[in-house]
Amino acid sequence: MKELDALIEISRLYGADPRFVIAGGGNTSYKDAEKLWVKASGHALATIDEEGFAVLDRKRLAPMRRRRYDSDPAVREEQVKNDLAIACLTKGRRPSVETSLHDCMEWRYVVHLHPTLVNGMMCSQFAKAECTDLFPEALYIEYTDPGYTLFKKVYNRIKAWREDNGAEPQVIFLQNHGIFVGADTTDEIRRIYDGIMARLEARVEPVPEGEVPVCEEAVEFVPAMRTVLSRAGRGCKTVQVTSNALTQWAMESWDAVKAPFTPDGIVYCKSEYLLLDGPDADAAEKAIERYIARRGHTPKVLLVPGVGLLAAGDSAKNAQVITDVFLDAVKVAWYAGSFGGAHPMNRRQIAFIDNWEVENYRRKVSSGARKGRVEGKTIIVTGAAQGFGEGIARELIREGANIVVADLNEVTGEKTAAAFNTLCRGNRSIFVKTNVADLDSVKALVRETVLQFGALDCFVSNAGVARAGDLETLTPETFEFVTKINYHAFFYCSKVASHVMKVQTARDPEYFADIIQVNSKSGLVGSKANYAYAGSKFGGIGLTQSFALELAPFRIKVNAICPGNYLDGPLWSDPEKGLFIQYLNAGKVPGAKTVADVREYYLSKVPMRKGCNPEDVCKAILYAIDQTGETGQAIPITGGQVMLA
Repeated sequence: MKELDALIEISRLYGADPRFVIAGGGNTSYKDAEKLWVKASGHALATIDEEGFAVLDRKRLAPMRRRRYDSDPAVREEQVKNDLAIACLTKGRRPSVETSLHDCMEWRYVVHLHPTLVNGMMCSQFAKAECTDLFPEALYIEYTDPGYTLFKKVYNRIKAWREDNGAEPQVIFLQNHGIFVGADTTDEIRRIYDGIMARLEARVEPVPEGEVPVCEEAVEFVPAMRTVLSRAGRGCKTVQVTSNALTQWAMESWDAVKAPFTPDGIVYCKSEYLLLDGPDADAAEKAIERYIARRGHTPKVLLVPGVGLLAAGDSAKNAQVITDVFLDAVKVAWYAGSFGGAHPMNRRQIAFIDNWEVENYRRKVSSGARKGRVEGKTIIVTGAAQGFGEGIARELIREGANIVVADLNEVTGEKTAAAFNTLCRGNRSIFVKTNVADLDSVKALVRETVLQFGALDCFVSNAGVARAGDLETLTPETFEFVTKINYHAFFYCSKVASHVMKVQTARDPEYFADIIQVNSKSGLVGSKANYAYAGSKFGGIGLTQSFALELAPFRIKVNAICPGNYLDGPLWSDPEKGLFIQYLNAGKVPGAKTVADVREYYLSKVPMRKGCNPEDVCKAILYAIDQTGETGQAIPITGGQVMLA
């Protein structure tokens, strides 16, 4: 159906452009004489397809224009919802709350958006006068509660417009809400929007731009706030930090931004924001607890001088939405300065949105569904660009964790994180270039993790190298290289990670953090002609036990996972540098003439006749995280090759 294809195309065009749509807001429609196709609730315009549109019978919609509904808002909106359901031909797709408004505009296509520039004018003190002056051809509607009340007002005003002008309005501006544009072709829709944006751009000053440095205290302050926001059964929050010229202006111009401008702002950011005095964790904790006592929920938006915007979401995806929606509101406040200053929603209007069933439904849809075993936790996995680390991180992503891929291989690491994000629901993955053998690089890794996700719940020290050779052939330089990566790096990572974890455990007596070294069976038994690797891994077990003793009082568990041979991974099977070829050349396997001989030799040592794989290791990691009664353990995953007494 070419008309529906055109609707999908224009929906995606505007839905993917943050100047017009934030957090999937807005809705679009196409109609013929019999049916209306309108965006269903819970679908984003940027990625919408045919399945994202509800189809309604226009004959069943028409009586809603004349029906007298209950005067009680809650009862009335329930009645409207039921009538929309009766008219809906695609069961299971809830029509947009603005369906009737789309239906009453007699244009084939209707595109309703919330452009930042438009709302800069429509959320200003002089919105009506400015709109009438700039757009005399448009219909202006003063703020009205969304739902049936708004539909009736717009419907009646459209009828009056037709009588006065003998034509159908193509542009409808709604105060503190957005804009509707109607036309019989999508090309005409684009032309109208282009003209509107051009006129508005000529009237405003550009928003402030540029990054603002985050203070050093943030690496301790932010994890403390994430713990306070997550404790006492409040759910595992993800806290995203943004510090730029826009957040700086928001704090300096608090009166202009402290109240929401639009219903979407309330849906995603709640109706009250929290401005703190600075990165003082004790004072901030008290302010948050007072907020919760007053509001009955945790704040979504916190502004902190020296740190910036803290967006506290129920997931990484939600935190990003909160960030986008709030920064858009700050831009609206800035643009409103060109039209007489900001005009936020009033208390009654805010209360209506806060309690509106339709908006609660939107929150529920955007929150996600299935929960994994590490849902919402933030986990660093070193050496995760490929091989064992990639496999471990991939399994943790599927279990709901936010994953930081820490690796020196920048090209592969970026691709790996991008691939992980295709597996995510509400969680997220990022890549941070890291040299685990350099303390400053590890500090930068943890700092970036905190600013992106708000915390560090688990550090998986997986990065490692193996260089085979006997006492005659292995050089001191190679020995030092292996030791630096496998042994020293575990110390660096544990040192930096535990510092942040102590901040988190200090503010919640029920919270435990984890440091996990992916060690090896070679850390439990010696390895002929592979002593540099085995020695570093034996040392890793010693560090694990020692760190566990030191960190136990802080509820930081330190454990080691000791996998058997990952025979199918690049460490073993790389045709040039893999252990199979190294061991063959080093003569480690007596009588072996080929790589296949070496492989069979190692497989024969495993009672279960299988190599270890990342899924096996991840199960052990999940166990180590789940339990709170063991620390300092070396858990063998060897198929029975190594058994502990």
